[in-house]
Amino acid sequence: MNILLWHVHGSWTTAFVQGPHTYLVPVTPDRGPDGLGRARTFDWPDSVREVTPGQLADTPVDVVVLQRPHEWRLAEEWLGGRRPGRDVPAVYLEHNAPDGSVPCTRHPAADRDDTVLVHVTHFNRLFWDCGSTRTRVIEHGIVDPGHRYTGRLARAAVVVNDPVRRGRYTGTDLLPGLSEAAPLDVFGMRTEGLAEHLGLDPERCRGRDLPQALLHTAMAERRLYLHPVRWTSLGLSLLEAMHLGMPVVALATTEAVAAVPPGTGTLSTRPEELARAARHYLNEPEAAAEDGARARRAALDRYGLKRFLSDWEHLLTEVRS
Repeated sequence: MNILLWHVHGSWTTAFVQGPHTYLVPVTPDRGPDGLGRARTFDWPDSVREVTPGQLADTPVDVVVLQRPHEWRLAEEWLGGRRPGRDVPAVYLEHNAPDGSVPCTRHPAADRDDTVLVHVTHFNRLFWDCGSTRTRVIEHGIVDPGHRYTGRLARAAVVVNDPVRRGRYTGTDLLPGLSEAAPLDVFGMRTEGLAEHLGLDPERCRGRDLPQALLHTAMAERRLYLHPVRWTSLGLSLLEAMHLGMPVVALATTEAVAAVPPGTGTLSTRPEELARAARHYLNEPEAAAEDGARARRAALDRYGLKRFLSDWEHLLTEVRS
């Protein structure tokens, strides 16, 4: 199939484009949000093709994967009047947990009969009000980075983008207290200057942005993965950490309670419990490695790439038929 989708979520797309199709990714001269084109920090196969809006009008498209509300209009305009869900089969992929009058947040694709609304977690489907729109859950899949864990650095890895702007959503306000239990290395976009913003010694909270390949190596050198997120969808970085063989210390919120089974780390709604677990792993590297190995097995079983691609193949075949 020729599948049209915008480059919105690099980590998720990296798994999706491992399938057997041709993936058409719009590109614009400014490489803005509606035309990022191919990823520069993720490894995508040659089956991902950049297409300009002008080229799309004459390009055969079998399925459109929509991810943002304005893409309904954008797709129709760029496809030369072909309407997603009417003239071209379409699915709407929802990456995020609802943000608004939770749990009564109305989904932008609610009450539509021309699409299937796909959620990446069961938690998200439960909390979005989707009306009569057909829904499906296809849980995340991860391109396995391999069991790289060494835990040689007695520090905790945190991966989050825009921690200052997102604040309480990502648990940024909890970092000062947690940094007293374990020094933190916070990876992600716009993490530089985080320690200064929080009033911390930079040695207790270092920020850095790395390409994915280097990020995985850096994460695996840290003793544990810390996930202090209050409210977001299930972070792919959490699943990547588990694939790497890292033990997890996380808030027991959203889908994390299903993703992190017993014996793979610590889940709690009490920050002081997370701090205690972090100190335990710093002081007991063998226990950290054992829990991390179990975390890897659990992640491979539930979030393996083969299952993910199979689930999507069934859905794409269904909507195209």
